[in-house]
Amino acid sequence: MSRIPTLAPGATIGMLGAGQLGRMTAMAAARLGYRTHVYAPDAADSPAAQVSAAATVADWDDWAALERFARSVDAVTLEWENVPVATVEHLRRFTTVNPGPNVLAVAQDRVAEKSFVNGLGIGTAPWRAAHSAADVAAAVAAIGPRCVLKSTRLGYDGKGQARIDAATDSADAITAAWDSIKTDAAIVEGFVTFACEVSVIVARGGDGAMVAYPAVENRHKNGILDVTIAPARVAPDTAAEAERVARRIAEALDLVGVLAVEMFVTPDGSVLVNEMAPRPHNSGHWTMDACASCQFEQLVRAVCGLPLGSVERVADAEMTNLIGDDALAWPTLMADPGVRLHLYGKAEARPGRKMGHVNRLFPKTA
Repeated sequence: MSRIPTLAPGATIGMLGAGQLGRMTAMAAARLGYRTHVYAPDAADSPAAQVSAAATVADWDDWAALERFARSVDAVTLEWENVPVATVEHLRRFTTVNPGPNVLAVAQDRVAEKSFVNGLGIGTAPWRAAHSAADVAAAVAAIGPRCVLKSTRLGYDGKGQARIDAATDSADAITAAWDSIKTDAAIVEGFVTFACEVSVIVARGGDGAMVAYPAVENRHKNGILDVTIAPARVAPDTAAEAERVARRIAEALDLVGVLAVEMFVTPDGSVLVNEMAPRPHNSGHWTMDACASCQFEQLVRAVCGLPLGSVERVADAEMTNLIGDDALAWPTLMADPGVRLHLYGKAEARPGRKMGHVNRLFPKTA
């Protein structure tokens, strides 16, 4: 029996965050007969608000606005894992919110995340917490000269990070790296020699039922995901282990919703967890055209107390992000019968900004 109330079509889902992930979730919700109400400080004319029934523009700590929002919807979910925990706790006084504050507390802090994963007996890169340049220097001495310094909170697509290697591990270079990330709380991670990066997306319902999409291979450019190849070109045992790890984390978090787990595949075929996100993920966009039920539909199903959908892959796929001016090629892409084009409704193309993506489908392999 699910502990999540079953919502009939016609109900309204509250969405915390107003970006493209919220947009694609709202579109999936509409296909199932649900409405979406977006809440975010930047919700006005946002990608998600453009396709939603309502939008509230208010701060994360506007308690009165949050209560009004909660009372206007039937359940709440999110498209951004950095919504303040206090915001979710406040909303939970009035309605169901998933994923919950316990999940966000882990996912929002890289030290908490690594500690949680290691506590499950799952491997990661070597790491140390750091609160000063001196801590960074000590971590580099313990881990080795090739490291990445990251802020513990926020930071994505290469932001809030600085590399440290044999050429830059002097005291002055470490101080400069520390100053560059503009925080008093960071993590130092050792470089991992890896064959490729993969990710697995798991959906989990309120009854504990889980489904997992196949492991996919991710390639990055300038710190931003460039291409996802589905399925990943790894050994079957490696793919199975990646799925086991993602399922184990979702279960331990008691997640209701979807979880993406990014992992490094080492030369011997083992996997090490890099990061996780309790929401739809860029590396899952291929599911929109190549699976019976996409990752966005799975989120809707999970938070509405519905049975999870099929993750059957009906085709192999390659997803390519459209970053900045890449989206200006939309006329050519739209004319290509082999391309499925998805644009996010953003008015201005800026360097590093995700404007859309394309999926290319291929005959399904085993």
